Amino acid sequence: MADGGGGDEPEELSDKQKAEIAKWFLANAPAGEIQYVAKDVRSILGDDKIYEMAAAEAFPLHNKAHLLALEMPNRSGDVLIATYGELDKNNYFDPRTAQVATVDHVKQVCTTVRPANDDELPSPYIEDFRSTLDAELSKYVGETYPKGVCAVYCISGKDAEGPGADFEFVVQRDLAVNLEYRVQGQYAVCGNKRKDTGAHYFEEGNVQLDAKLECKDSTIFQSPEDSAVSITNIVRHHETEYLASLEASYVNLPDTTFKDLRRKLPVTRTLFPWQNTMQFSLTRDITKEMGIGK
Repeated sequence: MADGGGGDEPEELSDKQKAEIAKWFLANAPAGEIQYVAKDVRSILGDDKIYEMAAAEAFPLHNKAHLLALEMPNRSGDVLIATYGELDKNNYFDPRTAQVATVDHVKQVCTTVRPANDDELPSPYIEDFRSTLDAELSKYVGETYPKGVCAVYCISGKDAEGPGADFEFVVQRDLAVNLEYRVQGQYAVCGNKRKDTGAHYFEEGNVQLDAKLECKDSTIFQSPEDSAVSITNIVRHHETEYLASLEASYVNLPDTTFKDLRRKLPVTRTLFPWQNTMQFSLTRDITKEMGIGK
């Protein structure tokens, strides 16, 4: 080591430190773009062992955070990579088809499926409520969000056999919406409804918008059909209000949030007014300097 503290080179990062940094970049990649980020991270690291160490931890975190939907190989539908459906690191329960899907997180594909075991399934009584709510919400999602995918999981009380029991559902979509639905006595509480919205804007600039909403509502506990309609209407109401507020925010973004950036982003997508170029001082100056038009 050279004498004198001023000329020392920075200490080389350990493999573990490099893997942690790579993991952070992968886990925080924008929705739908982790494979592009992974390609760059792998190239920068120049070490497949370190990359694979980081990817093995980061991809599951990213896939669950963004509720990735993967098509099952038997074409029976899509399985959501969601915490509530996670049986272990690579196996996820799909309540709609009563199947368990094995996934490759890094490749983001579903490799195999198997029928769910009896202890992984809810009771017939609970399944009646779950499947009816699932059907009603699926219809709403299909009409409102092109290519949207949703799933309804029973996260407590799945073995209840009749009225009077408490049970709890959670609704998740690949659009990052969580709705907890608890039945207690004669009331059904739709609580802790959290909607996370992530928008990644890239056009001669790079901006990510993250928004969150939490709200609470309730309805009278009824038959499976009436409960499903009531809960879906609650979801529709709150999402309509939320989307309207997002639209209003987007209108003002160029003059508020983006105004503080180093340069204003071309969010208006307005075509350059070639027919009015003579109004710009640069055109006038060039014309005068070069004697054009005289």
